[in-house]
Amino acid sequence: MPERPLVENYHAATAPQRKFADPLQFWDETLRDGEQTPGVHFSPEEKLRIATVLSEIGISVIDAGIPVVSADEAAAVKRVAGAGLRAKILASARTVPADVDAVIRSGVSHIAIFVAASEVHLRYKLKLTQDEVLAASTATVRQAKDAGLHVAFVTEDTVRAPFDFVERLYTAVRDAGADRLVISDTVGIMTPLTFRWYLEEFARRIRPRDWSVHCHNDFGLAVANTVTACEVGVTAPHVCVNGLGERAGNASLEEVVVALESLYQVRTGIRTDRLYELSQLVEEISGVPLPPNKALVGYNSFSHEAGIHTHGVLAHTLTYEPLQPEVVGRHRQMILGKHTGKAAIAEKLKERQIAATDPLLAELLRRVKEGGEARSKDQLRAFLAEYRALFEHPGISDTEFWKMVHDAGIRAEAA
Repeated sequence: MPERPLVENYHAATAPQRKFADPLQFWDETLRDGEQTPGVHFSPEEKLRIATVLSEIGISVIDAGIPVVSADEAAAVKRVAGAGLRAKILASARTVPADVDAVIRSGVSHIAIFVAASEVHLRYKLKLTQDEVLAASTATVRQAKDAGLHVAFVTEDTVRAPFDFVERLYTAVRDAGADRLVISDTVGIMTPLTFRWYLEEFARRIRPRDWSVHCHNDFGLAVANTVTACEVGVTAPHVCVNGLGERAGNASLEEVVVALESLYQVRTGIRTDRLYELSQLVEEISGVPLPPNKALVGYNSFSHEAGIHTHGVLAHTLTYEPLQPEVVGRHRQMILGKHTGKAAIAEKLKERQIAATDPLLAELLRRVKEGGEARSKDQLRAFLAEYRALFEHPGISDTEFWKMVHDAGIRAEAA
């Protein structure tokens, strides 16, 4: 009788329902949407450092930014575009001819042209009709194609727009020459089941040759929705290192890649062993600390303190770890504290080739538990107070702003 497997894999049961693109092309948004995280800004040098590692680990497309934003941004995009990286370098533009011209001047090979699609955006933000949006979209797509660029066409808030308009708009830009069509869940309202239906309906109506999704994390579903899109056959999912981005962020690069690799055995072409290195780099440059419990790259993601867990992991790592930490460039940690058990103490002693009798282990365990419970939280509370003060109000402070107003000579009008 064959030996039973240690763990069952029910993902195999759904394999016939999945149709992954081969190859998947990961489109990274860290330098554009990631930089739009409140309080975050990257210098040209910092953008190049991040882009270099993204390219080295196997990212296919890097959005370097929006050149029309500022002279500094245009210089940063141009610097990344001219660095000779293996990844394709893309820059973004609104459906405005001057924006497209700025992208052309930056020297990138790819452009993402974006415009809003939902009625709330058209009526209150753009103040344009559907026909006006369609005309501007097709005109700028043709402008970019005439300049020899690979063109991705993106709509903001795609999944809250009328489907008849989505179909009409995307069909028009595809016929105008757009190479890739991008669907956005701009405020993160999709669930995996609904998103699957939406993407399958989009594919049925528009028949895209090459398509992407851009998912936000407002309800914590960006990664799940992006993985769902890959299951449906989307060719170039958008990701962002550490899940950075507007508001609650975007789909996390490391989580999407490792979910596909480890759960579905999809070969993504990404150097997963360098994901922690990349995560640390972006944490350092962005100044946004990783949550300790962040999946895969958070400081606690391969750490164990509870006695039951440490005993299980020491017996076999599959008990409480779904993958080996080295897969993402990490190492396992056994944390000593209130919840520690004797197995962790014994394992720790092995680091110095020390063996202890049960009574000595019991005494050490008592001391460790007492030490863990007695530790002061004053330092942690002080850190949290400083952290909250910094991240609840990132960017220019009120004091700095009103000083700028004063220095600029702006005065309140007399009543």
